[in-house]
Amino acid sequence: MANKRERQAAILEIVETRPVGSQEELRRLLRQRGWDVTQATLSRDLRDLRLARIPSPQGGVRYAAPEGGNGADDTRPSLDLLLPTLFRSVDGVSELAVLRTVVGAANSVAVSLDLESWPDILGTIAGDDTILIICRSSAARERIVRRIRSLAGEDSSQGR
Repeated sequence: MANKRERQAAILEIVETRPVGSQEELRRLLRQRGWDVTQATLSRDLRDLRLARIPSPQGGVRYAAPEGGNGADDTRPSLDLLLPTLFRSVDGVSELAVLRTVVGAANSVAVSLDLESWPDILGTIAGDDTILIICRSSAARERIVRRIRSLAGEDSSQGR
């Protein structure tokens, strides 16, 4: 367990001191510090630390710890913080909704969406820039789509 804590501390130090845009880049930086981790281990560490890929001021994306915390506590990027910058579109059919994000942001948004525990959502599946949201009903999907658009700051009259 000490190795895990030390490794995760190294991850936090790396992402807090330099922009890191991909897991492979982070693996390389960890390897330079003597940590040879698998992609699966790194993915678990990123999830445990609640690191999110967010847009960087220079363009592109970078990993960052949630606001107000070091990633190891109960804070997390909330949807109302993520969606205005990462949202591209949302639409759906029947009990399924498809949420599109900027490239590389779907996983972070899906994790935040899952942690919201909205009763209308059965689950999510995230790719690189697309999230499949499985809803309890067509009416639930309509509520979810409206809520997501509202959190993203999209005018609901646009009717995407």
